[in-house]
Amino acid sequence: MLDAGRLAGLMAETDRRQVIAAMILGAVDLEGVVRATGLDSRTCVDAIDRLVTAGLVESGSEGSFALLEESFKRAARAAAPTPTTGQHQDEPEDHQRVLDQAIVDGRLVHFPTKRSKRLVVLERLAQEFEPGRHYPEREVNALLRHFNDDVAALRRYLVDERFLDRADGEYWRSGGRVD
Repeated sequence: MLDAGRLAGLMAETDRRQVIAAMILGAVDLEGVVRATGLDSRTCVDAIDRLVTAGLVESGSEGSFALLEESFKRAARAAAPTPTTGQHQDEPEDHQRVLDQAIVDGRLVHFPTKRSKRLVVLERLAQEFEPGRHYPEREVNALLRHFNDDVAALRRYLVDERFLDRADGEYWRSGGRVD
């Protein structure tokens, strides 16, 4: 099985990418690959040989080739970080699953589209702000950037859902639970 690093290495060369693209688009033999890529036969043969040796392409009978497209999916799955659960033990039980899916290793990796789940995430973000304290926008941005780089969207959601209020360039916490 190809891992993501090896797959990326195979894809590093333009000739191999062109050969793979030709196979994805239906080329099944050397002639078809040459025609689709515009590369010379020797270059195509070298690229195909490298892909066959690596296990990304399978050679068949009578000079046919098949791209093992499932290799891309397997490599991606193997390289994907496994979600760690239990990071939000201090949160109410009904919120833990939502937060475990949305916030991994302290980063917001998935922002829920369903409002009820989005509110759980926003309430967690609101916990970063001390009740009664006013924050300039740059400080709000710095706090939110720890979770996600799209601080403008997070700020807007927090204000729209009444977790934060703003006036005169300052923000303060106006919602969420207080422990």
